Parts: sequence; structure tokens; C-alpha cells
Amino acid sequence: MTQIDTTCAGLLIRLLRDRYGVDTLFGIPGVHTIELYRGLAESGLRHLTPRHEQGAGFMADGYARASGKPGVCLIITGPGMTNIATAMGQALADSIPMLVISSVNRRDTLGLGQGRLHELPGQQQLMAGVARFSHTLLDPATLPEVLDRAFAVFNGARPGPVHIEIPIDLLPAPVRAVAPRPAPALYRAAPDPRGLAQAAAWLREAQRPLLLLGGGCVEAPEAARALVTRLDAPAATTINAKGLLGRDHPLDLGANTALPAVRALAREADVILAVGTELGETDYDVVFDDGFRLDGRLIRIDIDPEQLVRNQRLALGLVADAGRSLELLLEHFPAPLNRGGAERVRAARQELALATDPAFAPYVPLFDTLRELLPEAILVGDSTATVYAGNHLVSQPEPRRYFNASTGYGTLGYGLPAALGAALAKPELPVVALVGDGGIMFTLSELATAVEAGIPVVILLWHNQGYEEIRRYMDHYGVSRVGVDIWAPDFQQLASGFGCRATRVDNPEALARALATRPLDGPLLVEIDAAGWSRAMAG
Repeated sequence: MTQIDTTCAGLLIRLLRDRYGVDTLFGIPGVHTIELYRGLAESGLRHLTPRHEQGAGFMADGYARASGKPGVCLIITGPGMTNIATAMGQALADSIPMLVISSVNRRDTLGLGQGRLHELPGQQQLMAGVARFSHTLLDPATLPEVLDRAFAVFNGARPGPVHIEIPIDLLPAPVRAVAPRPAPALYRAAPDPRGLAQAAAWLREAQRPLLLLGGGCVEAPEAARALVTRLDAPAATTINAKGLLGRDHPLDLGANTALPAVRALAREADVILAVGTELGETDYDVVFDDGFRLDGRLIRIDIDPEQLVRNQRLALGLVADAGRSLELLLEHFPAPLNRGGAERVRAARQELALATDPAFAPYVPLFDTLRELLPEAILVGDSTATVYAGNHLVSQPEPRRYFNASTGYGTLGYGLPAALGAALAKPELPVVALVGDGGIMFTLSELATAVEAGIPVVILLWHNQGYEEIRRYMDHYGVSRVGVDIWAPDFQQLASGFGCRATRVDNPEALARALATRPLDGPLLVEIDAAGWSRAMAG
């Protein structure tokens, strides 16, 4: 076929839908992106309109984490891009696949500084800092190749956001029809057999092995569970890897590597296998004292070769896909070993005593109630007190059911919109947003999105009258409190104004009643009075 039958914008939508299986788009229409919306109503694609481009990015992030598929955003020139940059930064830090399609000013005006609408000097260069790559489309004929490149990053390399900007004069430009064909089949890199054999030999000889499993492993939970069991080795699973080993696995130390009992196991380990994890601060050193130390032989497996030599001293590195590596490594251990791993984990858990630790004990009934009433729920969190506790306390039955913004970039405002994205990706599962009275104000407007789209998320709002985490830091370092004891609105009235059902609770029994009667046709905001909850727990 050689006839001209579509526009650049139309070809983009068609390729996303037909070649890459995209079914959902997040975006706010603007004068520069009108052409992207021509025919969209008839395309069969679902379009969700957030109330802020940052919300669009967070929704795409939550959609991607819950589904494993890239979240896709349509964003306007200039302010739309600076608004979504924070969400892209979070996705970049956590290796989350996100495709951001934006407009940019006409080709003949780029770089001239003429004061055009939405003009941003160097938009592509700015967005490159929060993307795996940023590309300016200059010829519509190259669009299929550029999209292939983006999805190659998502499916074959370390994922993250990709930005493609299209000048507004190219969006309506006619293009020749592209013959239908499937997306390229990509198989991720397998580990070098010699290196894998060496790693297996070290693990077989080890007396006190330890596994550190990160979010890169979430595509291979069966292999991860089998390998941990056959090695009889304690395993720490990061926040983004929660559920990888299933719920309450006897060898799972959880995301507790910043606590003394697990750090002791790490120091004592003679061989450590770290797979698909950055070994970064927000997973291994959340007390920020640089106290997580590995003295044994460190074996690392990562799709990113640079990551292999960051943060800890490496003995053996394998550049490979985490999941495929776990499957192949498993073949080296046809029979289970016996090295007392479960006993070591049991002793560490007893020493941790999380349920009675004053830092976590008040939150135990909250997560017990969630587990009893909504055992299959996806928990999506902001940076807030319930999340900080949940990172240590929560155990999930499957991966992709617990994630939050306390890792990596550590932004606020993530929890609500990301929960909406997760609910769209997995409508068969309950979704709970864990937010605080401070963080929710960053993206509170997305309550309107939830109501409009009828998304049945439960929003657990921990109300502790301000920025509690920063208050504690100020108090600890002898800094007089400024800017942390902030005024809060009446969230019950606010929710009502949005058309969102809401209730206020201060004890586990009231929370259980709210969860048991949650609506299935829209959101529910459950405001938890933190002071009242603490009194109920103390009494």
C-alpha cells in the first residue's frame, strides 16, 4: 500500500493500539494536542482525564506497576511537560516503563525564543534528564522506528520513562499507510554460562548464604520461590519485590535490611546473591547511617551493567535479565540444600519483634484489618506514616500488589493517582491508597477523576496534622519547628464536594466496618484520626 490514508497523529494512535496492545491513555487535552484526539473516541482506547499532568504520570506509573505494561500519557507542550517531570523522575528511579507522548512547537520556530504559546527552551533536553531517552520526531515516516525503540527499552533493557515529542505542524501531516505487523519479539539477555556456573559454585559452597531480591525479579516469582527454597537461604525482598516469595514465606526477611537483626545476617553472610536490585539507600538504609554492609562475596545480576558496580563491592557480576537468570540458576540446584535458613530467619524475626516495636505496633491492627477484609488488595502508598510502617509489616500473596513513593525519588502526591492507575489495570482486585493529610494535598484534585470514572479505590487517609516525619527530624536535630504543623481542611466536606463517599474512624473496629461496606461503584475516603487511633491502641 502506498496511498496517503492517515495523519501522523492517527498513525501514532493506531500503532499504539494495534502493534503494542495499548488499551489505556492518560492525558489532558490542550490546544497543541487536539490532533491526537481526532478519532480517539472511535479507536476503542480508554482515555482517562486527570486534573493535573503530574497526576497523569502517577496514574501511568501505577498502571504499569500493577499490570507490567507501560503506562502511556498524552501531554501538551511546555507546562504539561514540566508538570509531569516529577512523575517521570519517580518512574525513572524505580525503573517503571512509561511512554510520554508530547507536542512541541512548530519545527520552524524551535529554538528561536519567539514567545510562542507553551514555548519551553530546550524541552527535549530538559525531559532527557528524567527519561531513558527523549526524542524529537522530525519525519512522520520514522514514527514506527521510534516507537519500536521505546518498546525495546521497556521490554529488553532496564525500563523507565521514554519521551517522544512531536512538533504541532507534524501531528496533522499526512503519512503513508504502514502495513500491519506485530511488534518485534524481544528476548532479554541470558547470563553468561561460565559466570552462572561460578555463581552456582560459590552458592553451593556457602555456609551462610543470603539472597537480596529486588523489583527486577517480579516477572519470575515461581523461579524466585523455588531457588530460595532449594538454597535454604534467608532472602530479603525489597519494597518493590513484596509478594515475590508469597505471603509469610519462612525464608523471607521482608524489606527489613535497615534493621539491626537483618543487618547482622548480611554482615555474617559469606556469599550474597543480589538480583534485580540497586542496593540503594531507600531499600537498604532507610535510617540513613550507611550501616548496611556486605563483607562476603557479592554476586550481582542486573540488566544494567553500570548498576553492578554501584553501592557495594562486587565479586562477580552478570549482565542479564533477572527472571531468566533465576530460572537458569535454579537448574544448577536440582535438589534442596539444608543450611538452617529457616531457623536463621526465625531467629531474626524474633529479634526484630516488629509487632511489639513501638515504631510499628500502632499500625499492626490497621494492616491486620486490611489483610482480613481485603486479603487480595493492591496497596499503593504515598510517603506517609502508614507506608513507612507497611514497608516493614506487610506481606503480600503476589508481586505487583504493594508499591509506593517512599523509594527512589521519594515524591509526595503519588498515592492517590497511582492507586487509580492500578485499579484501571487490575479491576478484578481491590485497591487501597495509603496517604497522609500532607501528601494528599499535592494531588487531591484526582478525587474528581476517581468519582468521574467510577473507580472503586479505598483511600486510607492517615491524618496526623501535618508533616509528621519532618517534625520528628526537626525535633531530633534540635531544629525549631517551621512549616510542618500545617492547617488541614475538613476532608469529609471536601470529599462530599467532590461527590466522594467518606467516613472518619479512630479504631480498627470502625475501619473494619468501613471496609466491609465499601462502595463498588466509586471511591471511598476513610479518614483515620491518628491521635484517636493511637489512644485506642494504648488503651
